[in-house]
Amino acid sequence: MRKVCIFIGSRANYSSIKSVMRAVSVHPDLRLQLIVGASALLDRFGSVVDVIEDDGFTPDARVTMIVEGETPATMAKSTGLGLLELPTIFELLKPDVVVSVGDRFETMASAIAAAYMNIPVAHTMGGEISGTIDESIRHAVTKLAHVHFPANEAAAERIIRMGEPPETVHTVGCPRIDLVAEIARASDGIPHAEWLEREGVGAHVDPSTPFLLVNQHPVTTEYGHGREQIQETLEALDELRMPTIMLWPNVDAGSEDIATGMRTFREKRRPEYIRFYKNFPIETYVRLMLLAACAVGNSSAPIREGAFLGVPAVNIGTRQHGRDRGPNVIDVGYDRHQIVAAIERQLAHGRYPSDHLYGDGQAGGRIADLLACVPLRVQKRLVFTAGV
Repeated sequence: MRKVCIFIGSRANYSSIKSVMRAVSVHPDLRLQLIVGASALLDRFGSVVDVIEDDGFTPDARVTMIVEGETPATMAKSTGLGLLELPTIFELLKPDVVVSVGDRFETMASAIAAAYMNIPVAHTMGGEISGTIDESIRHAVTKLAHVHFPANEAAAERIIRMGEPPETVHTVGCPRIDLVAEIARASDGIPHAEWLEREGVGAHVDPSTPFLLVNQHPVTTEYGHGREQIQETLEALDELRMPTIMLWPNVDAGSEDIATGMRTFREKRRPEYIRFYKNFPIETYVRLMLLAACAVGNSSAPIREGAFLGVPAVNIGTRQHGRDRGPNVIDVGYDRHQIVAAIERQLAHGRYPSDHLYGDGQAGGRIADLLACVPLRVQKRLVFTAGV
């Protein structure tokens, strides 16, 4: 029985791997090992570990590794702390394979630690293109990984062009789409109305009426500009004055600039149309996306999940630059007038047809089946493919 170790470091990490965790936990030839750390342990980012445990998963270990400050230096230091702690845990758990998820800075720590310890690394969601430091981390993890699980053929082709052996690259779809498909099938209207009213701060927003779903994170390669960037978004929202559900930013460098901009706006303007939340359970977030008139910001969710759900989306700035996207996305700069015009255009358009660009909802089972049988080797060699 192969021991599959998965490290969850953020709310995005969890939604990106939950279906794989479920499939591994019930697979007869696999045993799930779970490590939770980084911002997934912190209350101000929604205590994702509580959500994980409520879903029936018990962490085998926890890693405290976030250095406060949300600067480029603290991101680097946090990665270093993870690299100090994870080898000890890997020595205790003795996994047969470590699954590194996506492109977060904590993902880098798990991949480096496992690779140095001769533990095979399986990487999900590699081969994609985006902005920020995530772009570099994603491709660096690809070069550390021994098994690849890209979401679509375009991403798989990029991995092969990076010199990875084609037999190690398995196009499976994005595990996040598994949850989206499942929740969309079971959706029965307003999600957790009591929870929405109890959590968060700000105005009452009735999700049975048209509303905006807003989520804007810092762009690490544009550190120092976060406050002026979020200000443009907030001014656009203030012009529209449409009921809005808005999430606080993630833990990346520049997070505090965005959070400060949001707090200042809330205290000075006291908007009676916005409610602010730390975090949503994935089930609540997807159901809100199903209901939202338009998703706004720079999260990958409106591009990935939004394509499958047909959610009208306005993507702001460079954080998702180059990422494969469907017709549901309009891209704009950090400009309030562009943002308002794009939102109004999407509101007039309405829902889009479902696009399976990032998968069909079956990735978790495919990944578990492959983890049970693929050769696990730690020796790597650059491969040149003819014609590439």
